[in-house]
This record gives sequence, structure tokens and C-alpha cells, in this order.
Amino acid sequence: MIDRRQFSLSIGAAAAGAFLPRAARAAPAYTGPNVFILRFGGGVRRAETIGENSHAPYLMHSLAKRGVLIPDMQIAQLEGLATSHAEGTINILTGRYLAYADRGSTFLDDRLEPTRPTLFEYLQRSFALASHEALLINGEDRPQEEFIVGAVPGHPSLNLRSEMLSLHRFKLHKFSSILAEGKAGEDVLASARSELDSLLANTPEEARSSQSPIIERFWESWRADYGDTGKINPRGDRLLAELAVRAMRQLRPRLMMVNFQDTDYVHWGNASHYTRAISIIDQSIERIVEVADNDPFYQSRTIFVVVPDCGRDANSLMDVPFQHHFNSRSAHDIWAVLAGPGIVSGRTLDKIMDQSAVASTIAAIMGFRAAEAETSAMAEIFT
Repeated sequence: MIDRRQFSLSIGAAAAGAFLPRAARAAPAYTGPNVFILRFGGGVRRAETIGENSHAPYLMHSLAKRGVLIPDMQIAQLEGLATSHAEGTINILTGRYLAYADRGSTFLDDRLEPTRPTLFEYLQRSFALASHEALLINGEDRPQEEFIVGAVPGHPSLNLRSEMLSLHRFKLHKFSSILAEGKAGEDVLASARSELDSLLANTPEEARSSQSPIIERFWESWRADYGDTGKINPRGDRLLAELAVRAMRQLRPRLMMVNFQDTDYVHWGNASHYTRAISIIDQSIERIVEVADNDPFYQSRTIFVVVPDCGRDANSLMDVPFQHHFNSRSAHDIWAVLAGPGIVSGRTLDKIMDQSAVASTIAAIMGFRAAEAETSAMAEIFT
């Protein structure tokens, strides 16, 4: 459990050594609390999440009561700063707002990468952790976000990447395995080769090699349970919840980010898809928290940080309402819930907070300093 005094001491200690080269110091074992960042992604409005029309009853009536609700969190209004999913995720992970350049992608398929260290990099530079102990779980429809765990090539901490779980990564494993086994018929092998080539064409070069042996074993277990058809495993955000729970049991991550995203389907104009997706994310968060509450490894040792990637508007005069790409004020209006040991319980923080403060706050919780974050930690949330 972290209190205000420990919060101050942990920042000072981390600042002294977090950026020394690994060879110059012995990285200590990590003994702090686990942190799960549950990105309430896809862009959501306050009204349907934390407002009177909430479709997230578990979040509002259970989890928020265990911690702090921040109803007025903002994404800064800066020239060139977009309000979208990759940008919001990078804001959360780096604690900085920047106008990120697209590194080569097609329409609506933004390929962005951090230009500052992420929480994964800070953590792995500060402590001796295996790569799978810092884990990002991503949706199958946004493979372009599978390389936001580490800074751009040339950054000194490039080798400190986290591991990634997603259906995209499973398919890379599956088709590679089918070809390596060579037991299938020629038509199946030809199809596997074609599918693998297509996947690799949409995979960043640095992510095309095999994942760590423990992750490869994770995928072998997944394949044994769900097979090769893709018709048995859950899909969408329910898939992400299943991956998260399975990872908790098999991989034991200390820092895990889950990028829920299905609310984004509202772009095509059907509001019921949006509210249903909010309910599914809410149910998924409930499942992850309940598994943690009943697992001695995570029980009373885990802090949950729930925060949207961006807001959303509902302009009824538009052909397709519920957008977030036009930099409207409501797309900058978000919220957050933090709960767990050392966090004040049952409090609504009546103060405007900034999305960039999430990274510094998580760093304070875990005992390192997010040196390049532009906003300090939210000290008001600690007991």
C-alpha cells in the first residue's frame, strides 16, 4: 500500500537511478503493486459512461466506490493534437501531448509511434522484469496500435519493449506453426502462406519475429483450446477480457494495459452498437477485477486505472453522429477511475485533471519516475 509519504520517497528514489544504463547498476526486483490500465477505448462520452445515462453499472456502482472517480478529466486543446485512439493511448503511456506524425499508413489506419519513453520502458529500465511482465493487450481491428509500447527506432530504450497479446499476434503464431509443422494438405499450406504474407505486410518490421518463448507457449495453449478455425474463441472486447484473464493466470503481468475499443463502431451511425459496447467493456472490467480479487497473486496488491482514450460528440446535425475526429470540445472531455490499495476509496475528486497526469501517477504507484511526462502525479488520490 502506498501513502502520501511513500509516494514522495518513491519518486525521489526512482529519479536517482531510473535512467542509468543497465550495465552501470543492478536492476532491483520489482516488489510494488500490480497496475492494470483498462483503456475504456473507442471514444466515449461522459453521459453514457459516468453520467445519468450510464451503461456501465459496475464501473459506477462498484469499482468507483472502491476508489476515486475523476469526472472532469481533460485532453489538452493544442494545435495539431488529434483526439483519437492511438494518440490517446500514447498520451496515457507517455504523459505527453504531441502532434504525432503518421509513419506511413492508409486512410483511417493511422500508424503512430511514441517519441518519448512509455510506462513499459520506464518500468523495465527501473526494475528487473521479464518482457511478459509488462503486457499490452490489443484489439484485432487495430493492428496499427501494436507498436506503441516502445519509442521510435533510435530511442535508447528501444530494447525495453513489452510483450503484446492480440488476435493479430495469435494469427502470426498460428500460420507460422501450420507452415512449420507441414502436416496439412497443400491447399491448407498454400492458404496459410497467403494469410501469413498478408499479416506480415501489416506488421511493423520490428514485430515480425517470434515473440518470447513464454508467449509462444501461451499461444500454443490458446491454439490447443480454441483451434485454428477462429469460430470458437470470443471476439471483440470479450476476446480482450479472455486474453487478459488468461494472461493473469499464465503470465502474471505486473503492468498490463487492455485496449478495449468496440465503442468505435458507432462511427457508422448506430447508437445501439455504442451503448452495447460500453456495457460489454463494463462487464469485461468486472470480470478482470473479480479474477484479481480471487487470485492471491493479485488480491489486495493490484491497482486498477480506468481511463478513456478520447471523448466523443453527438452532433445530431451530422450525417453520422458520435464522432471524435473533428477536435470538438466534447472529444477532449473524459474521466477516470482509480481503485486499489493505497488509493482513497469512495471519493469523487471535484477538480479538473489532465489525461497526461495518468502516466506520472502510475509511475508514482510503481516506484519510478516518468521523467519526460509533462504533468505531475495526482497526489490527491493517495491515502
